[in-house]
Amino acid sequence: MSRVDPLAAEMAADIAVIGSGPGGAVTAALCAETGRSVLLLEEGANLSINSAPHFSNTEILQKYRNGGVNIAFGRTKIAYVEGRCVGGGSEVNRGLYHRIPDYILEQWRAEFGVQDLLSDDLMPHFMACEKTAHVEYLPDQASLLSTRLQEGANSLGWNAIEAPRLYRYGAPGRKQSMSETFIPRFLDAGGHLIADTRVSRLTRSGGRWRISARHAPKSSPPRHIDISADIVFVACGAVQTPALLRRSGFARNIGNSLRFHPMLKVVALFDEDVQKPGDQDPVHQIKEFEPRFGMGCSISTRPMLALAMAAHPDHLEQVDRNWRRMAIYYVQNKSGYAKVRNLPGFRDPLVTISQGAAERSQLAEGLKRLAEALFAAGAKVVYPCILGYPALYSLADVHALPATLDRSDSSATSVHVFSSCPMGENKGLCATDSFGRVHGADRLYIADASLLCGPTVVNPQGTVMAVAHRNACKAIEDGFR
Repeated sequence: MSRVDPLAAEMAADIAVIGSGPGGAVTAALCAETGRSVLLLEEGANLSINSAPHFSNTEILQKYRNGGVNIAFGRTKIAYVEGRCVGGGSEVNRGLYHRIPDYILEQWRAEFGVQDLLSDDLMPHFMACEKTAHVEYLPDQASLLSTRLQEGANSLGWNAIEAPRLYRYGAPGRKQSMSETFIPRFLDAGGHLIADTRVSRLTRSGGRWRISARHAPKSSPPRHIDISADIVFVACGAVQTPALLRRSGFARNIGNSLRFHPMLKVVALFDEDVQKPGDQDPVHQIKEFEPRFGMGCSISTRPMLALAMAAHPDHLEQVDRNWRRMAIYYVQNKSGYAKVRNLPGFRDPLVTISQGAAERSQLAEGLKRLAEALFAAGAKVVYPCILGYPALYSLADVHALPATLDRSDSSATSVHVFSSCPMGENKGLCATDSFGRVHGADRLYIADASLLCGPTVVNPQGTVMAVAHRNACKAIEDGFR
């Protein structure tokens, strides 16, 4: 296929991939390397990895959906974030990298009937993705912000690790996001990227897929475009993928089982600077209590600290005076089930969540354990980022915290969203077969975190990439039948 004009009103390709995050980018690159014509469509803008300082207000406005503000509603609420740019969430996350634990894959096999997804099956796909998007450990000492968490865990006899990152350290360092890795590989193979393009609906006509989309770059007026393709991969993310499929008439097990890693944060104040100019992003995590809950370090810039301290307005002056002695940490679990539904007249879908008492108690226990580790690490004060919770000055204060989170509390956030269209052969639960092909549809696939059958416990990007690589290889091998 010759190069296409992204402003053409009508276009055609052998394959269309909708969404350029980790799942979509990996899928598009492999498909393009078969010699087929491939269009990669992205709703957000095409921006370089360094178009704005990382975790800055500018980056949030440029690269996050709705300026980083999305809410799952219910008696318990969760605020979550989605990337909305070429490269998706890989452009805005820290790139902490894990391979999914074996016991999670075994659970998925048993409950969802997923075939050929155990550790030995996935290993070549993890390795293939890691060859393109390099995974490295810190070459030097981690920041004190990071090592303090490890020290606290070690003093309590808890298991803590340094997590590797999708990152090339050195001068200058480069995050291994999709715009730095699989998107260039896709373009080098002859693929065609069209950014600023929101797909509204898929229809089947004459043995091909018809894609209705709105192309709206900032530099020119928006216009409608129609695209036809033999094969479609939907990779819009765990919220937008089920929304698109439901708009297109697909509803069976789609958008009924969205999951999160809900997260609570605390701010710790130490007696010395734990943040210094030039520090790398923190990388340590406490694994002692997984899969029930895990703990780690968070980005702790001065603006982030001010936001985290909003639950303690009487102590905000600490950020002005001592922000380099302060750091943000989190505890997260795998609680809650959510649904995704479209509403007439609204651009984004409604996400509603239900969270059980046991799950809220588990997260409350994790909050206490996190504070315990931080006091063991030398923290002088720990501020839970929950409105109405007191500042903590001792273990006695920690033990006095509630045994469960109030149902009405809205302090939980999430940066990991998945499982809205699970894969597998259990047709009572699954939206696709074991390799991402939508049940009851011809040559229509899902290729993102929607496919994961449940929480990964660890950071999910590595798993999303490996599963996408596995499924694309299978589709290519089978001739997309």
